[in-house]
Amino acid sequence: MMTEEEKIFAGKMFDPRKQELKDIKHKAHIACQKYNTMDEYDPERSPIIQEFIGKIGKVYYFQGPIQFNYGSHTFIGENFFANFNLTVMDDARIYIGDNVCFGPNVSLMATSHPLIAQERMGLDDEGKTTMAEYADEIHIGDNVWIACNTVVIGGVHIGNNVVIGAGSVVTKDIPDNYLAYGNPCRPIRPITEADSKKSLILPEDMEHFSYNLKKFEK
Repeated sequence: MMTEEEKIFAGKMFDPRKQELKDIKHKAHIACQKYNTMDEYDPERSPIIQEFIGKIGKVYYFQGPIQFNYGSHTFIGENFFANFNLTVMDDARIYIGDNVCFGPNVSLMATSHPLIAQERMGLDDEGKTTMAEYADEIHIGDNVWIACNTVVIGGVHIGNNVVIGAGSVVTKDIPDNYLAYGNPCRPIRPITEADSKKSLILPEDMEHFSYNLKKFEK
């Protein structure tokens, strides 16, 4: 027989209230609770992420508060930043690339319920709720900025060098190098050199921002 976690990864129906899954989630929930109560300058705060996350690079920052459902199902690359109120429903696995930043109130929702009400939930003979869920992975590429109040739905692939505009609901794949926004989110246009804001950099800040610019030099 498959474990409940194996059912998730196989794309089958699972019950999130099974003790096996509750125990995995509880570890992440307690860690997030601890993280959210600590001062942002406390050197012991950042390492808490490593206690429950599936994988993460050496350089990362979560402004907090944060809420991960499993944590162990999320895999994040190098140089990651998340602003206030990150919610990660990582029932299915979530993969995030390098140099990714999230604005406030971003939600990654890699889980879902059946649309038919009777399939969604019931009561067993002991009066306990039987909840049905299924989950699809989320993939986010390198060099992605997801702006504030965006929701990314399970099954979505977001390409490299993408910007997702504020307030978007991402239900379908977004190709590389595109600005996308809306509800539902859709690709609007390619991001080009015409979008450059290098002219806003003061001369005294040019050396500081050289690390941002050198990757684009020919």
